[in-house]
Amino acid sequence: MNVTIYDVAREANVSMATVSRVVNGNPNVKPVTRKKVLATIEQLGYRPNAVARGLASKKTTTVGAIIPDISSIFFAELARGIEDIATMYKYNIILTNSDQNKDKELQLINTMLEKQVDGILFMGGNITNEHIEQFSSASVPVVLAATYDGSETISSVNIDYEEAAYEATKFLLDQGNHNPAFISGQDDTVINELKFKGYKRALDETPTIINENYIIKGDYTYDSGMNAVSQLLSMDEKPTAVFVASDEMALGVIHGAQDNGYKVPDDLEVFGFDNTRLATMVRPTLSTIVQPMYDIGAVAMRLLTKYMNKEEVTEKKVVLPHRIVERNSTK
Repeated sequence: MNVTIYDVAREANVSMATVSRVVNGNPNVKPVTRKKVLATIEQLGYRPNAVARGLASKKTTTVGAIIPDISSIFFAELARGIEDIATMYKYNIILTNSDQNKDKELQLINTMLEKQVDGILFMGGNITNEHIEQFSSASVPVVLAATYDGSETISSVNIDYEEAAYEATKFLLDQGNHNPAFISGQDDTVINELKFKGYKRALDETPTIINENYIIKGDYTYDSGMNAVSQLLSMDEKPTAVFVASDEMALGVIHGAQDNGYKVPDDLEVFGFDNTRLATMVRPTLSTIVQPMYDIGAVAMRLLTKYMNKEEVTEKKVVLPHRIVERNSTK
């Protein structure tokens, strides 16, 4: 049978209120009594009932984290940042995988609210009006991580995606590449649109006319990078450089080029986005935009704790710094 708080109180010969104060770290307990209660708890193997404590405090100390793909190295880094800060502030995480499917995302939001979580961290693709309505009507705070809300009504933590893409493209142009190609992610997300705007802005500053054939849609996966570079290298006029919207796709580009007998960076310079661990595992190592994934997760979780604990929030839309790291996939 489960050991209850009543069993501990009876065995230690104290009141249940005293046991509760010891369990919850209340300082108003004599040291001798505290020692006796803790010894009894250990002897009986008592574990406090989190549900009961949540009912009493009207808090569950749980946070729902909705992530598109937990197998992705990008989102795994984000999740690590979330978990570390959650542990620091004594919150537990319920982690779910949405497959970046809108219906599943909306269902998971409802599920989290039914589980009485104290807050929700959301990572996804396209934030629709339906998402905004659910978030706005939720009884708990919501923070977006590496996810852009075009209406800017929901608190979020991101980088400046347009500026980062502009800097990546300008870097390739400054290397002497006349018209770099661009391999994008899903075309229906605000973040992908911002990356394209940055790419286009850099090219618009040159006399170059954008070659629409050099703009290929991928889906952030390795295989889509392989497929995209095969299309580029089958053209009569091949690009000498390509800016890729994610590191994982960029690895596909490098390997696809090598499989077709091309050398990186001699025949094709490749520039990625994210600076995941993959960037240093591939050969040649990948030049990329450093997006601080761990920090985005950590800052988003800290922002959520401020809302949950009624602390003052001075910055609702947090934009973290990015930078370029140059490696061997560019000259």
